[in-house]
Amino acid sequence: MPGESADPKTTAPQTSESKRAERFLCSGCASAMQFDPDSGKLKCPYCGHVEDPPKEAGAAPHPYLEALNSASARVQIADNAQEIHCQGCGSVVAFVPPQVAGVCSFCGTAIVAEPKAADPLIAPDGVLPAKISKRSAQEQVQKWLQTRWFAPNALKRLAHQEGVNGVYLPFWAYDCDTDSTYTGERGEYYYTAETYKDSSGQEQTRQVRHTAWYPASGRVEQAFQNVLVPATKAVAEARLNKLAPWGLSAVCAYEPAYLAGFKAQRYQVELPQGFERAKVMMAPVIESDIRGDIGGDEQRISSVHSDYMNIMFRHLLLPVWIGAYRFSNKGYQVVVNASTGEVQGERPYSAVKIFFFCLFIFFVVLFILYLKGQS
Repeated sequence: MPGESADPKTTAPQTSESKRAERFLCSGCASAMQFDPDSGKLKCPYCGHVEDPPKEAGAAPHPYLEALNSASARVQIADNAQEIHCQGCGSVVAFVPPQVAGVCSFCGTAIVAEPKAADPLIAPDGVLPAKISKRSAQEQVQKWLQTRWFAPNALKRLAHQEGVNGVYLPFWAYDCDTDSTYTGERGEYYYTAETYKDSSGQEQTRQVRHTAWYPASGRVEQAFQNVLVPATKAVAEARLNKLAPWGLSAVCAYEPAYLAGFKAQRYQVELPQGFERAKVMMAPVIESDIRGDIGGDEQRISSVHSDYMNIMFRHLLLPVWIGAYRFSNKGYQVVVNASTGEVQGERPYSAVKIFFFCLFIFFVVLFILYLKGQS
């Protein structure tokens, strides 16, 4: 009727995210497609049809300060993404149906909360497509297990079909220029002759080193690129560092199609917190520059003041295959870099297996002693 407003649900044009979601469907059987690391393509798990994932221009960095003050920088990770919250470790993970919540990939706790629509977050800029398939990841875990004696059976189950899950972990990658002023001292060696008596009482001469200190001050500049800061707390930073390098040159512009068949963890470290961590990571480089600028044989640094300029960032999703299991009421993880196949993990020791192994050795020794006694 005239004067009535039209139903927005029937007249609103499709958003770009809605159109992207449609591209997940197989053109052959209309089933949901999944990203296949082996081929680097989207593959239908039912009819086997493969398609190239949509690709856009490279992932460009964004001005840091603008993102802090702009609510428009926050979007959903995908138009139909669901989100679950783990009551065990606090992780929030997004996934695109037909993926299901199941158990937490990080701590192995069964997910009991109902999924909800994913909350907006700072949009991912880039994704590193996985190159290691689930089968290959399981083979890497099996090789890793072969070097772990007395591993409990709960750990060995990670090499089975459902032992590992594909997850994209969030990272912040920062670029910035630094201008650092410093004060300190330059130490220069000089030597003086000293006489002493050796063990036989003879007088000898030797050179003794001393250090003369002179005041020093100045400034150094540095340009940092891709200072990579983990935005997850669910995997220890030390373990993630051991998974490096990631090969960031292969990062593609973010496209939800890469999430098909994988989950994506929501960042637990906010953008400004990540930059504070980046400052800590940049500090040793700045200190090394200052020591080089001071020169001399030794250096003392009294004060440093750094200004950070032209700060840019990217929100990146990097792929891992991760398995979590529990042993004696404690959680453990094994993580596979889904780009390189590098494996890092933690393991407990099975007291039962160690006991029976020691018992076996004991009886072997007794048997050997018995044979010697008979001979």
